Amino acid sequence: MKNIAIIFSVLCIQLWSAQNVYLKKVEKTNDNTDKFLYKKEEATADAIYLGEVEVQGFSKDDALTFSLVYKKAKEIGANTFQLKPFENVDGTPQAFNASNYKVALYYTPKEKLPAQHGEMYIFASSEKNQKISINRKDYIVAPRSFLKLKVVPGEIYTVSTKKLLGSTVKIQPKANDDNAYFQISSLKVKPDNSGVGGLNLKSGDIIGLEKSYAEFLSVIYKESKP
Repeated sequence: MKNIAIIFSVLCIQLWSAQNVYLKKVEKTNDNTDKFLYKKEEATADAIYLGEVEVQGFSKDDALTFSLVYKKAKEIGANTFQLKPFENVDGTPQAFNASNYKVALYYTPKEKLPAQHGEMYIFASSEKNQKISINRKDYIVAPRSFLKLKVVPGEIYTVSTKKLLGSTVKIQPKANDDNAYFQISSLKVKPDNSGVGGLNLKSGDIIGLEKSYAEFLSVIYKESKP
């Protein structure tokens, strides 16, 4: 009886923590070969609403969650997304809940997508505080949060994990370079087979993130002010 009770408890925990990602609504579909899935800005013009995905259940594997959202988005031809908050009875948006949220999907012509440059994003892992140094200035980044820092073209930025056997990455952005995205984590992040949501580089526990995945993290993580 004791073993049965233990097995039942484990099964209940697994069911409770299971995550489902599904297409909740499809307004229309669109044919395109865009491999990216970027965050839609509020002021973006000519974005066509296609439908929405709902994420139910919490997962520590954010790369897998993004991969599932990405696949659903591509089923209907979306290339941009926007977090869609649940609403309270009075119509006001509810606070973000990482265990249940909706993502609205759009198709936006490439020429209408605004340029994204001049910033560096540093994401923490989903499990513990991360201590980092940027040009010898120390920061603490809480779990499931990120720093967003302005960068000056031509200047060198040194990002370090401040560990005895830690990692250091140096970048020198140019005037029209895209934003830089890094995650400070000892966790292994698996790339999607399509290359979207994967990794461009890895140096120990400093990981360079692909833009689509990084922009997804920027809407499900909380910004931490430096």
